[in-house]
Amino acid sequence: MSSINRTLRRRIALAGVVAAGSLLLAACGNDDGMDGMDHGSDSTAAASEEPGKDAGASADFNDADVAFAQGMIPHHQQAIEMSELAETRASDAEIKKLAGQIKKAQGPEIKTLQGWLKSWGKPTEADSGMDHSEHGGMGGMGGMDGMMSEQDMKDLAAAKGAKFDRAFAEMMIEHHNGAITMAEDEKKNGRSADAKKMADAIIKGQSAEVDQFEKILDRI
Repeated sequence: MSSINRTLRRRIALAGVVAAGSLLLAACGNDDGMDGMDHGSDSTAAASEEPGKDAGASADFNDADVAFAQGMIPHHQQAIEMSELAETRASDAEIKKLAGQIKKAQGPEIKTLQGWLKSWGKPTEADSGMDHSEHGGMGGMGGMDGMMSEQDMKDLAAAKGAKFDRAFAEMMIEHHNGAITMAEDEKKNGRSADAKKMADAIIKGQSAEVDQFEKILDRI
């Protein structure tokens, strides 16, 4: 009897070991499955975070985005050129303040626009088929919305005091309205979320400045 009992005990013990091993393997299998799901969630979260860092303007764009960036660069450059004239020629304090705001805001935007075009593999200048150097630099792009002609820029540079203030306000209203039109086109036809966001900021910011310039013209 004792021999049989010992045999039975060994078999029960062996069965217990096998059962325990099976449970352990099952547990490991479940852990692996959970790990897989955890990593998948982490990867998805990381992937969703990455595009927001830098890829917004570069990952998804169309021809309208490119045209907006290529056109807004020289448009901003001319606004800065006009604003720099105000530093030494304007007599009105509010004109000088607005000119400073324009220069401060549009300089960084130019760098952003150039960065987008580079990431898109596009030139920073549109191929207009003409040599801008023959037309007085930025002043020669009078065909673009709100852009001043070469003669406009010469006349502005020749003016001083109250005459400059009025000319600057009138020209900047026209210039800003041109930029607003370009930005509205981008919001309607563009694809890049970042470019459309800048367009929205241009519309809001420059519309407010147009209102300020109009009020200045009413009092000078």
